[in-house]
Amino acid sequence: MKRLAFIVLSVLGACLMGCQNDTLSPSENAEFETMALSAARFSAEADPTTKMKCKGKLTQLAAADIPAAITEYIGANFAGSELKFAAKDEAGNVVVGLKLADGTHKGLLFDSTGAFKEELKHFKARAKLTKVEVASLPASVTSYVAANYAGAEIKHAGKNEAGEFFVMLIVDSKPVVLVFNTDGTFVKAIDKPMRPGKKFGPGSK
Repeated sequence: MKRLAFIVLSVLGACLMGCQNDTLSPSENAEFETMALSAARFSAEADPTTKMKCKGKLTQLAAADIPAAITEYIGANFAGSELKFAAKDEAGNVVVGLKLADGTHKGLLFDSTGAFKEELKHFKARAKLTKVEVASLPASVTSYVAANYAGAEIKHAGKNEAGEFFVMLIVDSKPVVLVFNTDGTFVKAIDKPMRPGKKFGPGSK
């Protein structure tokens, strides 16, 4: 009986150690979240619905600047969701990216009056990131970073369901997020996004 208890405790200890090794520190979590917010921004801006229905340049919105009609709609229909991205085009249309309570992502398009129009087609697949070990990145990604950001370290890397890669570097003490296609071809660098920090639903602010 004692031997069985020892084996059980040993297994539990090993599991706990493994979990600790996979756990990011608070600062690393903040860095990864910045990369995730960048992925949400890229996904919303690149979505075919956004490209077809929005007019001109998108300007990012702070949570406090989102029209009340939109926040009320989201609170009523997606309670517990978290704002990841919001922007307004030159005609007043608003694009919103959410992380839902179940962990999936959803992008929404609203017109200038705040009325819901339609969902973004590919936001769900492109906005959610899964951590990727730097050593597992395609050689073309690491080669691009070495050639264009000499001396910079890749702090974090992630991959969305569409197979696109996101990497975060620290350049001059500032985060830089780069996007690459599934084959490792460079797409673009993303400006540092706002941190919306807003949840929707009863009791939220």
